[in-house]
Amino acid sequence: MFRYYQVTLNVGQPPKPYFLDIDTGSDLTWLQCDAPCVKCIPAPHSPYKPNKNVVKHKDPICASLHSPANHPRHTPDDQCDYEVEYADHCSSLGVLVRDAFPVKFTNGSSIAPPLVFGCGYDQEVPASEHAPYTDGILGLGNGKSSIVSQLSSLGFIRNVVGHCLSGQGGGFLFLGDDVVPSSGIVWSPIVRGSSEKHYSLGPADLLFGGQATGIKGLPIILDSGSTFTYFNSKAYKTLLSSIKKNIDAKQLTDAVNDKSLPVCWKGSKPFKSLKDATMYFKPLTLSFTKAKNIQLQLTPEAYLIYTDKGNVCLGILNGSVVGLGDVNIIGDISMLDKMVIYDNEKQQIGWVPANCNKLPLLS
Repeated sequence: MFRYYQVTLNVGQPPKPYFLDIDTGSDLTWLQCDAPCVKCIPAPHSPYKPNKNVVKHKDPICASLHSPANHPRHTPDDQCDYEVEYADHCSSLGVLVRDAFPVKFTNGSSIAPPLVFGCGYDQEVPASEHAPYTDGILGLGNGKSSIVSQLSSLGFIRNVVGHCLSGQGGGFLFLGDDVVPSSGIVWSPIVRGSSEKHYSLGPADLLFGGQATGIKGLPIILDSGSTFTYFNSKAYKTLLSSIKKNIDAKQLTDAVNDKSLPVCWKGSKPFKSLKDATMYFKPLTLSFTKAKNIQLQLTPEAYLIYTDKGNVCLGILNGSVVGLGDVNIIGDISMLDKMVIYDNEKQQIGWVPANCNKLPLLS
């Protein structure tokens, strides 16, 4: 099945390691926290312990998380509480704290600036969720509270973040622009809408095998915190219909007994790998209408998942079924083996095929 992608981050003095789920779809970083725990979920490490380092309500980062109308009764010296809920209905409730984040630069030097993050003492995970086994979330959105924004405002890096997720597992995450290639990147402007914190590429037309599907103006968001890719109901059903029309019934049939994902197929004999099955499928293309000649190509490897039964399943899901409405999310499955760069200063997102199994050489 599919891998989850997480990063190890050291926090505090002395530094302690924590495993965090990388999430470009949210701003706030939080760790499970003994403050004390009201509801903590199983995690790789013991909860973070705050040490008289609670952030006050007058702090600008606290203000960036709250509208005044929601918190009219707070005084400036009150502690800053937070609550975040994600598209999958997982949530975290807690208080903001400030502690050292040891960071190593590409030139070998190190710093440990005090950064603000959430100390989560009450977490909710729906029973149906197979949440990644982590200590919290690393929020990499473009809001003031994100770690990359804080490091940038302190003058340590440019406000750029990126990731390279390997299809074989592993990969790397980078803050700042030191490892961004100087050429070969496809750049598209970030489109600002009602959801400011999201990295939106704006509307796109959907093509299958190079042919128009009739789906136009699909609003697209990139979100590394989402394992799968989600299309709205109309786009999902149109895509599924296009795939099924393209499949030769003599070669592939519905794998109704494979419950890994909603739609799966089996061959005349079990596939040995995902690569064995991709020959039966065509690439998808998202052609962005607000950027001239900008396309995101999704090969079959970027939308299919290989199961332990030797079948393949569609890794694009119906977002309307899980409450996403008309939001369309490009998740990890569709960003594998690409370096994806979110440049918050130039307000653009870039991608380029890459070997994510090794760190790039610095020029």
